[in-house]
Amino acid sequence: MFDSLRVPVIVAPMAGGPTTPELVAAATRAGAFGFLAGGYLSAAGLAEQIDRLRALTDAAFGVNLFVPGVRSTVDIEPYAARLWEEAERYGVSPGTPRWDDDAYSAKLDLVVERRTPVVSFTFGVPIEADIERLHDAGSAVLVTVTSQEEARQAAAAGADGLCVQGFEAGGHRGVFADDATDPAGGPLYGVLAALRLVSAVTDLPLVAAGGLVHGADVAAVITAGAVAAQLGTAFLRADEAGTNPTQRRVLAEAGRPTAFTRAFTGRPARGLVNRFLREHTEHAPAAYPQLHRLTRPIRAAAGSAGDPESMSMWAGQTYQLAGSAAAEEIIELLRSQAREALRRAEGRFG
Repeated sequence: MFDSLRVPVIVAPMAGGPTTPELVAAATRAGAFGFLAGGYLSAAGLAEQIDRLRALTDAAFGVNLFVPGVRSTVDIEPYAARLWEEAERYGVSPGTPRWDDDAYSAKLDLVVERRTPVVSFTFGVPIEADIERLHDAGSAVLVTVTSQEEARQAAAAGADGLCVQGFEAGGHRGVFADDATDPAGGPLYGVLAALRLVSAVTDLPLVAAGGLVHGADVAAVITAGAVAAQLGTAFLRADEAGTNPTQRRVLAEAGRPTAFTRAFTGRPARGLVNRFLREHTEHAPAAYPQLHRLTRPIRAAAGSAGDPESMSMWAGQTYQLAGSAAAEEIIELLRSQAREALRRAEGRFG
């Protein structure tokens, strides 16, 4: 699936704005690979992004989709009541905490129709019939997993490869079943530990993800058996990324820790610690995407006001080590760093 890449780096799908067709196109020009982020987009919006990307490059690319979960029955009203003060701070009202499937069926139809080279899935494994449809269209299927059991499920359903996500990753955890009693949603494995554990139960090609921002990180996971390294945080400040300017500034300041929270969306995700995260994390129920809908007007208003204290600023654990440059320059730097790391390792063990 990724064996022909000149640089075994994948630019991760970052939903909500950071991923752009321009970023994916730049990755392909540099000899790497990129995913468009289908999450939160309508089918028409995703089609527009695919068209823009196709106008920029004829290279292979991927699209990531969110697998719909089971509708939560938890009472959201107490949490919704807490958010009125937040909303009034920005002159808006909280959103309607409705459940939906993120237009999954329509977007699946679209990627099948467009014969998308690679389709990846987060939050679960698609049913076998959907994977068969993608295979019939010539698409390879990649499923994000965080444990051996998830890897077994994805392999049994017919996935062609797995994206193994460590706890260091920014943004949402890809756990299939969210443990509501655990702030992180379930057991935590670092990317190297997860990679080794998953490789013990499947022979599928593995992509490693989670806190990878340096070429030495890429070299480490390739040496550990991955076919490619998927990086998101490393590209948040890329010239071509659509990252909110306020988040770019806060990332550059590098003064905040990261933590897991359900406060913004109802699913565990790692982001920069701010006031909203500190004040609401312990009260947020496991109800995705209802909380995503509920907090969206607040997050958008805070972003427009340049106030980072109520924004969901997803970032990996090592975000302080990521820089700002054109995506092609970032990829070339990763390549040179990885080669140097491998040379030094060979010298130590040779």
